[in-house]
Amino acid sequence: MLVHGRPDPIDGLFAFLVAVSIAWLLVPVTERAARRLNAIDQPRERSLHEVPTPKLGGLAILCGVLVAGPLFLPWAPLTRAILGGAVLIAAVGVLDDVFELPPALKLLGQVIAAMIPVFNGVWVNDFTLPFVGGIRLDHVLLHHVTLLGSVRVGQLLTVLGFVAVMNVINFIDGVDGLAAGVCVISAATFAIIALSLNRPGAGVLAAATAGASLGFLRRGFPPASSFMGDTGSNLLGYLLATVAVLGALKTNAVVALFFPLIVLAVPILDGGFVIAKRLKYGRPVYEADRSHFHHRMANIGFSQRRTLLYLYGWALVLAGLALALRFVPYSDNHGHFNVAWTAVMVACSVAALAASVYLVVVLEILKLRRFRLRQLVGLRGPAAPEPAEVDEGVVRELETGSFAALNPETGEFEAIDPDTGEFEAIEQR
Repeated sequence: MLVHGRPDPIDGLFAFLVAVSIAWLLVPVTERAARRLNAIDQPRERSLHEVPTPKLGGLAILCGVLVAGPLFLPWAPLTRAILGGAVLIAAVGVLDDVFELPPALKLLGQVIAAMIPVFNGVWVNDFTLPFVGGIRLDHVLLHHVTLLGSVRVGQLLTVLGFVAVMNVINFIDGVDGLAAGVCVISAATFAIIALSLNRPGAGVLAAATAGASLGFLRRGFPPASSFMGDTGSNLLGYLLATVAVLGALKTNAVVALFFPLIVLAVPILDGGFVIAKRLKYGRPVYEADRSHFHHRMANIGFSQRRTLLYLYGWALVLAGLALALRFVPYSDNHGHFNVAWTAVMVACSVAALAASVYLVVVLEILKLRRFRLRQLVGLRGPAAPEPAEVDEGVVRELETGSFAALNPETGEFEAIDPDTGEFEAIEQR
């Protein structure tokens, strides 16, 4: 048990094992608690599950971190602040899972929880940009921004970053095991990076986060008998934001700024894509819909496990790129590049880019729309469909699995039944 001093890197392994064991044991207990509190996720139109499922599994993750943290981290004010914020954000999640809090109240809870570690030192006061150099934020003050008085720009931006990470993790928590599995990959990657950058405290916290997430997957992998709920997704977002700041951003590494962006790219891209689409169509950003990556995969016929395979694989490839940036000695940081190691780095980058492009092509509805427009470009005059009609047809195709084509016998644009391969008239809606 570590009471004072600096954690040893081996403590990260022990924290992982303790957290995974605690979460593994407690998930069934959280299921019983969820049933007593009626914290049950009922299947809805946008849901991918078919049976009512308890959704307080995040409490098992919280317990895993709360046990492993004090055991292997110094019981200092910073540790107490981080764990206190974790308890608060989990409490907000429990209230939301039980009572379905209004979006504004949830956001307020996220902001307050984020402020606890930020105003105790977990904030970005400076960072380094390649070819630009160091940028300092600690001397820029904003007066009377909060009830606490003046805050620094770095503190304000860090709070916003915490809230953003909480929400993007919450966004991807829509299919059994997705958020927890991506967080296992992300937290384990952060642990390795933090320990290599001589940030053992952040490394131990990241390892505990990875272990607790893995322990939850005992009952969270499809077919899931337990959901982590907002209790777990907000908590994991909070913890990942904490280790990203302490383990990467608060270092002098030139590429430190890119580590969180690469490691968390899957939830960031999913959240960014969904928010952009909601803004485009004038819908509230907090309004749930079926635009997420996992919903798109379900629309084109992917099973939950196949969806996990694709998105886990994508997260692993990007994690590999982050680790390559950290460990491949392609440059001496003075503009001198090693040809062989640079080639390795380029290969890792190309692999990550190729995987990302492939997944975007699989998921992107615009590709199907453009393909349909190219198919129809030969239709002229009154029979030529409007772009809005093509959009409607594309949505119908993705929902039903039937794809339209030109019937050479009738000269009409008809649907193809995916089971029989036969043409049938398109239903008018």
